[in-house]
Amino acid sequence: MNEHAVLDPTLDRPGEACGVFGITGTGIDAARLSYFGLFALQHRGQESAGIAVSDRDNLTVYKDLGLVAQVFDESILAGLDGELAVGHTRYSTTGSNSWENSQPVFRHLGENGIALAHNGNLTNTSDLAARLGPLAASTDSELMTEAIGRAMGDDGLSFEEALMATLPTLEGAFTLTVMDRTTLVGVRDPHGFRPLCLGRLAESWVIASETAALDILGAEFVRQVAPGEMVVIDADGPHSRFPFTDVQPRLCIFEFVYFARPDSTLLGQTIHSTRQEMGRRLARQAPIEADITVPVPESGIPAAQGYAEVSGIPYTDGIVNNRYVGRTFIQPAQAMRDRGVRMKLNAMPGIVSGKRVVLVDDSIVRGSTTSQLVALMRDAGATEVHLRISSPPYRWPCFYGMDTGDRSTLLAADRTIDEIAEELDVDSLIYLDLDNLIQATGTDADAFCTACLSGDYPTDVPIADSKFLLERST
Repeated sequence: MNEHAVLDPTLDRPGEACGVFGITGTGIDAARLSYFGLFALQHRGQESAGIAVSDRDNLTVYKDLGLVAQVFDESILAGLDGELAVGHTRYSTTGSNSWENSQPVFRHLGENGIALAHNGNLTNTSDLAARLGPLAASTDSELMTEAIGRAMGDDGLSFEEALMATLPTLEGAFTLTVMDRTTLVGVRDPHGFRPLCLGRLAESWVIASETAALDILGAEFVRQVAPGEMVVIDADGPHSRFPFTDVQPRLCIFEFVYFARPDSTLLGQTIHSTRQEMGRRLARQAPIEADITVPVPESGIPAAQGYAEVSGIPYTDGIVNNRYVGRTFIQPAQAMRDRGVRMKLNAMPGIVSGKRVVLVDDSIVRGSTTSQLVALMRDAGATEVHLRISSPPYRWPCFYGMDTGDRSTLLAADRTIDEIAEELDVDSLIYLDLDNLIQATGTDADAFCTACLSGDYPTDVPIADSKFLLERST
């Protein structure tokens, strides 16, 4: 856990790895369009941001720690000239909040070069590092870039053929936007753990983690990139190649629960509507007598709306979210740690005092923030607090790009529901069951990875290894 993890209330949820973006066309300002695209993906990563851009002759990368608006300004964007770009927003995980680990990763290759942006986490990092030998790699993303670069430099393969040769050697989760001087490529691993979509903006082509990034540009959604697909966009437009022999789609279920923006679309479903349906099903699963339904903002709002609709328990905003409290504001002193939630979220006594409250949230991971939210409700005068969670208990670590590698930190790992309720000091606790969660998405269960909820991992996972064994610590 990085130093901010105990300070930021949003980190009582699983942290996503990052968002990726790519664009190519003629006569466009690729860096500026990437900047807007990354804005739409800011929720997927807030620790660093970067853009690589090419004018077809030269490839330039600019990246730094911070939010998109902190990393880039007008003078920087003006210096990033080109019609082809990839961009990245990164959520830092264990030991990774350092400039060296920001992306896109770049490798210089004679007159050419490659830049890679990665969402996910490899599970065969140790084997890949041993095969490549000693090198200055601090992340699995750098290992991928090194492997592609060696296939181009040592083996003399073209950029496209180097990817075809390298990708089948990778295991785990890897959604990529990667480029050389002239070509943009989007890749999803054969399980498609993380989303990726293809869009069109006039005569330009866009690849992004979510459809919301297309919307901000006014680009037309063309389709989702399929699991195991490699979309290559060159001077002739896009064409697809399929590097993997075994494709078994397993989209991370938490894209629907928490990660994706409410206005994005996945598997033909609008995320906001799906989350409302989770709340409806939660209300049917666990009726309760209460006075008001209160969401935990912002992520609990859609489910609370659905819950109130079915239960008839009036929806009200009983918690205020201070949107201007960021991670840089909360300082690493003990007093500030104790006040972290209260600076971000504050209950309204005039709304909750004397009321039986149904408190609705999307998930509980470590439980520290949830317990403080319950305390806020009690302090504001709630007579009862009934906690309703629109996903099942989070019991197992993720090895595919979330920051939950240590099971001992997970509140539900070895506790019963009654024990969790006692730990959180709530009058009752109900989680949405897995069948209801799957049905809310309108998709078959075998389309998803539910490992963090079920312990059923789609691939071999390196239980004995540190998930981020290469990453440098600051």
